[in-house]
Amino acid sequence: MGPEPRERAIARLRAAGQRVTANREALVDVLGRAERPLTLPEILRERPDLAQSSAYRNLLALEQAEVVRRVDGVDEFARFELDDGLTDHHHHLICSACGRVEDTAMPGAIETAIAKAAEPPKVDGFGEELTVVVDGIFETNWT
Repeated sequence: MGPEPRERAIARLRAAGQRVTANREALVDVLGRAERPLTLPEILRERPDLAQSSAYRNLLALEQAEVVRRVDGVDEFARFELDDGLTDHHHHLICSACGRVEDTAMPGAIETAIAKAAEPPKVDGFGEELTVVVDGIFETNWT
């Protein structure tokens, strides 16, 4: 991850009144290098020096500061990734057989059509973020 997304993540933390700590920066770095949303065990494999309880608490603080976004799959593991405002906008493929979650991009024409078709009602104090989740089964799970 280059310095720009990291700097924006730190700015969001400060704007939310959260402290910038070495553990939070480490989590941002791990998620910034990831090619897909990661579970807590996957994050800890990348950074075994982080305590599980501390990592989870810090992920929640990063989520509240809109630095990290939680991606729920079909299994018992929440996954985490940097918020779209810090990375390229993307959507998710979620395997209903194994729970695997992968990032995917949509062609521009589809993004435009989705945005027009799914325009949410304007409500004061509500900010929308449009994402698409495609449920299916990855070929490795076909039997």
